[in-house]
Amino acid sequence: MSDFAASFTPDVLAKAATTRLMIFDVDGVLTDGGLFYGEDGEAFKRFNALDGHGIKMLQQSGVATAIITARQSAFVVRRARDLGIAHVFQGIHDKRQAFEQLLQQTSLQAAQCGYLGDDVIDLPVFTRVGFKACVANGHREVKLRADYVTTATGGNGAAREVCDLVLAAQGNYEAALAPYLA
Repeated sequence: MSDFAASFTPDVLAKAATTRLMIFDVDGVLTDGGLFYGEDGEAFKRFNALDGHGIKMLQQSGVATAIITARQSAFVVRRARDLGIAHVFQGIHDKRQAFEQLLQQTSLQAAQCGYLGDDVIDLPVFTRVGFKACVANGHREVKLRADYVTTATGGNGAAREVCDLVLAAQGNYEAALAPYLA
């Protein structure tokens, strides 16, 4: 076990170790939750590069990734494409429905999935997955049900923190860093 992995509780590591698909909410998780509106009414989103690289490293280790978000945005499609996230569900207010479709598409069980969320709209999926993570500035009801609450806030490295945790739990953290240390 790496020194990094040793910084988490055995229970959190065990749950993260079984994750084969990591699902991310967008607003408040991959972004800071703020919305900037242009003159044409389109909402702009700010994504974090650290989060993006963590998602890519997670994918390279064999963990699939997905997005389920209540809002509809061309920016999310572009970010998902840039990161290679194949499963993107937008404009979904009943996230449970999208989750069921995702399970069918991937042939995975709910217990093999992880979810990083921040608000009560995430709870229908959050309570079903095997590994539940909440951003530091998430809603108290989500934090109460989380296996892990990040130290970073949404849009500011929280997704990277969870990606690194899953990599460490699966024994892949050092291998993911190796190309950058050679």
